[in-house]
Parts: sequence; structure tokens; C-alpha cells
Amino acid sequence: DHALPGAPTALGVGHGALLTPEGALLSLRARYPDSDLAFTGVTVIAVDGGTTALAPPGAHIEGARSVLLLTRVRRHTGELDVTAEGRALRDLAATGHDELLARHVARHRTAYERVTLDLAADPAERALPGSELLKRPSAAALLERLFAAGRYHLLSAGGLFPPRLTGLWTGDWNTAWSGAFTNDANLNLQTASAAAAALPEVTAAHAALIQRQLPDWRDNARAVFGTRGVVAPAHTDGESGHSYHFNREYPLHLWTAGADWLLKPLVDHDETHGTRDPRTAAALAEVAHFYEDFLTRTDADGHLVVVPSYSPENRPANASWGTLNAAMDLSAARHALRTAAAYHPDTPDADRWRALADRLPPHRINADGALAEWAWPGLEDSYDHRHLSHLYGVWPLDEITPYDTPDLAAAAHRALELRGAENDSAHGHLHHALIAARLRDAGRVAHALDQVLGGDFFHASLMSAHYPNRDVYNADAAHTLPAVLIETLVQSTPDRLVLLPALPPTFREGRLRGVRTRFGAEVDLTWTRDGATAVLKPSRTVRVELRTSSGDGDSAAQPLDLVAGEDHVLTLRTW
Repeated sequence: DHALPGAPTALGVGHGALLTPEGALLSLRARYPDSDLAFTGVTVIAVDGGTTALAPPGAHIEGARSVLLLTRVRRHTGELDVTAEGRALRDLAATGHDELLARHVARHRTAYERVTLDLAADPAERALPGSELLKRPSAAALLERLFAAGRYHLLSAGGLFPPRLTGLWTGDWNTAWSGAFTNDANLNLQTASAAAAALPEVTAAHAALIQRQLPDWRDNARAVFGTRGVVAPAHTDGESGHSYHFNREYPLHLWTAGADWLLKPLVDHDETHGTRDPRTAAALAEVAHFYEDFLTRTDADGHLVVVPSYSPENRPANASWGTLNAAMDLSAARHALRTAAAYHPDTPDADRWRALADRLPPHRINADGALAEWAWPGLEDSYDHRHLSHLYGVWPLDEITPYDTPDLAAAAHRALELRGAENDSAHGHLHHALIAARLRDAGRVAHALDQVLGGDFFHASLMSAHYPNRDVYNADAAHTLPAVLIETLVQSTPDRLVLLPALPPTFREGRLRGVRTRFGAEVDLTWTRDGATAVLKPSRTVRVELRTSSGDGDSAAQPLDLVAGEDHVLTLRTW
């Protein structure tokens, strides 16, 4: 049905229904108002037994042993030859359902089953359809199903490009936010599980979007800031990577952290696979060139100043939108310069980039004991906001951790406690959960999950909405949830493994199988209230630091030596 909410009344709509020897052929054409652009959908219905009758614009089938529907949608100008499309689909239908399904199973099952989550759910609840499970928001079977469905939707929506705000689909005719990509939060949240949940196909799609738009990113750096290098836009339609949002309110053209934020998933992928993609290396060098030209101001203490600066999509309580030293900008500049140096070792560039990173100012802790969203003195925080841009150093970066920077981690946790939910957007709740998991706050993770599971965010298809009560079709919750669940159970850096860092109290037992780490090992984790076992399958020889949960919280660090190709079994206490 073309009549999604908001469909224009001036559409040129045509239906076709025809009986065929196999069953029926249906077509729907919609031509856009005042345009030669159109789309046509053709559906072949192959019926085994029973009776088939036309019921325009559809068909009515009774008593059939099986019904196979094959649909193809074409975008076109002029007219489409529906007969030719129908003939091609009938030839395909003749192959038979089982063989058609087998083709897809062969291509997709491996990807879907690389990582699985078992929360020891009630078998009777597991047998329920999704629409019934959604009525039981506290059911472990619902989280199991949403984990699997989230990976299914994510892989399905990651092809030529990564998922848009609506995935690969749409909920109405005039899709919210143009159904495009929002780069300053949503895109990275949706793809957050790609490396750990073994979906390199999604990372490849993410990389394809970046590579296609790098020339436009160079234009942004030159035209807006007068520099070399690259600056990523906060929004893109997938075609243009130019900055278009020149507004006083939401001055997204001032956001300079975007390139580092968008390249971080590609760095995670390289760490997971033990490789360094030369395209990622080249892009990081361009980000470093931008900062070399951009970071030219210093404060009274000799620190570099990020000016102009912008923290998506917030403003200080006592100042306008364009600011100085947003925490996200500081974290991004430091990370980009040091990562570019790591990708180009033993070069004069690397030494220069590290030295530049060292001149950036530290984060500021405000009068509330919270990590300030703006490190410039006098700028006051605005706490009730859906974005958590200032905690970029906690997630997805490893700049602020309870292990290496406990004082900053405590300030970041205080900032998280003070943060409001503003408009209850799904991405805000799950971004909150990802950061809470890094800070080992299981209770805060559980609360964020409860807000999403109990807020009626999910449709019967297990695709999600942006707001409670299924308001505004949006893929954030569906695609981000698997990452949240993984982060509560397994976290890693190139030199650290953290097991069960933020286990929600309702996860009494379960198994996470196949998760990947950034030091090159696959992990199977099984836990009960009595203890846990982790089987590590390393692909390279490495020494990492092991952190686990204990009865009193975080256990002391232990060295862990892994040998490529040799499984390593760990036994630990969970409570």
C-alpha cells in the first residue's frame, strides 16, 4: 500500500491485478506529483492448490497448501514493463521456496550466528511471537529476541552504506529528519556493535560512506575553516558530505570532532582484526593535518584552545551555542592526533602530532564534581539533554576509564548522574547505558534498559521508534541494543579485557558466544550466580590486562598471556 502517513494527494497511483496459471500477478505504481519519477512494485503469487480469485486491487486465496509471494520494486521514469518484470519473477518462483530460502540461508546464517546471546529465558516465553513478547518487558526472552533481531536488522540495513536513521526502511511518507544520516550521535550508536558482534559487513558499509565523501570533507575544512585536512558534517543524505547546517541555533558547521568520531569504528575494526587499513590511515592523517592548521590559539597557561567549538547538540546554560573547548572536541583532537601518529610511526609527522596533542588542555571538573561539557572556565553545564557528547572520552574512547583515570571517571559518572533524559529519545537512553557500562554502573544500565523496554519503543517487527509509544519510526533502539548488552558482559581495548563489568541484576545466568575483542581473541562467556567461565580463542599472541567482577565490585588487574591458536579458559567469581 502506497498510502503511508503523509502521502501526497496528487500522486498518480495505478493498480493491476491479473490471474495467471501460477496464481496471480499484482502491481502498484505511484508517480510523484509534477514529475516523471515513479516507482512500481510487482508481486507474483504462486499458489499450490486451493482457489485463487481476483479481489482488486488484490487477490483472494482459499484452501491452498502453500502460497509463495515474490516482490520486486523498481524506481524509474516513464512506464515500466510490468509483464516483463512478472515473467522474470515467475521464472524465479518456479525455482521453489525451499531452494530460494536455501540461497539466502547460505549467505546470511553464518553472519547472524557468529554471535549469540542466551539469557536462560523461559522456553514458553521464547516460543511467543514478538508482538506477544513485547507485552512482557521484563522477560529475558524479549532481550534475547531483541539482541538477535537487532543484529538481523543491522546487517539487513548495512549494504552500500550503513543504516540511516530509519535503517533501510521508512515509517511514513515524509520520513523524519529526511530519513538521512545523523552523524553526531545516531550513526555511531547504531553501528556500535559491529566490531564486537562480528559484523564486518556493517563496518565495510560505514567505511564506504566515509570514502565516498572524503572529497566533500576536504571542501568543508577549506571553505569553513581555511585549513588543510577534513571536517565531517553533522548530517548527510548519503550523497553529499558538505556542511549545510549554518544556523545560529544548532550551528552544526562548527562541529570539528566529527571526523574522529566517524573514523573510530574503523579503528576498532582494525584493532579487532590486527590490521591497519591504508585508507583509514590516510584519512586519519588528513584529520591530523586539519588540527595542525586549526589549533593555533593558546590560553594564558599555554594550552591550545579549540575555538570555535560546539558540543552536539547542547549549549551552555549561560552562553550561546558557539563556544570554546567543548569536552568532545578536546577528546576528539587528542584521539585523532595520537591515533594518526600510531598509524604513521617513526615519521616526523608522528612526533609533531603527538606533541600537538600534548598541548591540549585537560578536562575540567565543575562545581558539582562533574566532568564539564565545556572545559573553558565560566561556561555552565546544561544537564537536561538527550546527547552525551561530553562523555566521548568514556565511550567509545578509552581516554577516561575507572582503571587508568579514576578521578576523571568519577567526575564522568557524576556528569552521567546529573544528565536528564530531556525528550526520552531512544538514542539518549541507550547512549547513557553504553557510558554507564564503561563506568561499571550496572544499576544505571538496567534503568536505561527499563526505560526503553517499558516505554513501548518497539513495533511488532521488532524495529523501533525514536520516542515512547512508538512515536516516529527510527532504528536507533533496535540497532544499538545489541551493543549495550555486549558492553555489560565483555569490554576490551588492545591491551585490556574486562569481563562482566556491568552485569544487570536480572541477568542471573546466561551465555554470550562469539564476541570479538580488540586484541584479536574471540570470547565465549558463560555465567551463573555461582561463577563464570570464559573461553578465549586468540588469533594472535598477546599479553593483556584482565579485569573481572568480584563480590566487592572491580577485582585487581591480572596479566593474561594468550598464544595464537591456543584456547585459554578462565574461571571467575561473579558475586
